[in-house]
Amino acid sequence: MKVSRSIEEINQKIKNGSAVVFTAEEVIGLVEEKGVNEAAKEVDVVTTGTFGPMCSSGVFLNVGHPRPRIKLSEAYLNDVPAYAGIAAVDLYLGATALPETDPANREYPGDFIYGGGHVIEDLVAGKEVRFEANAYGTDCYPLKKIDTSFKLSEINEAILYNPRNAYQNYNVAVNLGSKTIYTYMGILKSNLGNANYSSAGQLSPLFNDPLLKTIGMGTRIFLGGGIGYVAWHGTQHNPSAAREDNDTPSAPGATLALTGDLKQMNARWLRGLSFLGYGVTMQVGVGIPIPIINEEIMKYCSVRDEDLFAPVVDYSRGYPYKEGEPLETVSYAELKSGSISVQGQKVPTASLSSYAGAREIATELKGWIKSGKFTLAVPSVGLPSIEAGIKLNSLPQRNPESEEDRL
Repeated sequence: MKVSRSIEEINQKIKNGSAVVFTAEEVIGLVEEKGVNEAAKEVDVVTTGTFGPMCSSGVFLNVGHPRPRIKLSEAYLNDVPAYAGIAAVDLYLGATALPETDPANREYPGDFIYGGGHVIEDLVAGKEVRFEANAYGTDCYPLKKIDTSFKLSEINEAILYNPRNAYQNYNVAVNLGSKTIYTYMGILKSNLGNANYSSAGQLSPLFNDPLLKTIGMGTRIFLGGGIGYVAWHGTQHNPSAAREDNDTPSAPGATLALTGDLKQMNARWLRGLSFLGYGVTMQVGVGIPIPIINEEIMKYCSVRDEDLFAPVVDYSRGYPYKEGEPLETVSYAELKSGSISVQGQKVPTASLSSYAGAREIATELKGWIKSGKFTLAVPSVGLPSIEAGIKLNSLPQRNPESEEDRL
């Protein structure tokens, strides 16, 4: 008998305490034991998780008006600049924002120890943050300068809004050059000295719904330790990436824009990070429930690391200059084994994404669902899929002094 159930039916089971929930890691063994059809009959929801650096993250803050009122033109939180070109006391603080000066002894360019991601972590942890701001002054907003401090609980809204999270696959970074380089993928040793990757593999949300058949605008998720939502497809969303026979991409594919109330989140799952020689970012915890509406979705959710593949990319020249094809394609099982083979050389691997953290997120989300605390949301709009024909563009580089370019 074919399995067919709706999200509404699953929610009813969640409410009456009868829903069967597995993590994406746990369900692999069930499918191997009972097969896809029997597993689909038994399981209502599969939970996923990922906990890695997600640079395209940040928070909208409404700090409230002082007396007299102010219209912010420059704003700094613990010396980190926030964007003030919105409304009078609205700000956007990006995870990769950097202070103009930094206490780090910069042996390397970009060697910062504190930035936007750290400010966000401090806010969520309940710490007091120094707030300095300037303004040009108007009749309705006469104050021109303020220097104060606040805690997250003392301001109005704090909305985490991340334009690009939960990448559906990503590069494995290596360095073919003759000197060590410092990147957003970590330190890469010369002459294939190491290989860094960043994905939870078989636990990763978009690997378990590769064609976005259950995830869309309005999907309710675990975000930073609280409840969040899919707001839109993320920037650099690329559903047209090359795919394997199991429909998973073998290169960076789909992305999600995510949002949620920062005040209900947990500093355990929003962590400021500093990458030597590169800058700062934020580690974000994301967990997405996959409703098992039919056997097809169950099959997708039983994907294993050995069935998932990532491209090995040279970050000494190939990545920064967009030159050449991937050096190799390797499975996540190989990556997690501790070494891969690149151009006939054994290369040690390391993950920037925490698999233990991903497992913990998927398990916590499972507990929320089983307790009835968390129900699934029916997406209001689907996200662009393969049929959308999206193509990623490069920035045009025109010389404004060139007559030819002006024509």
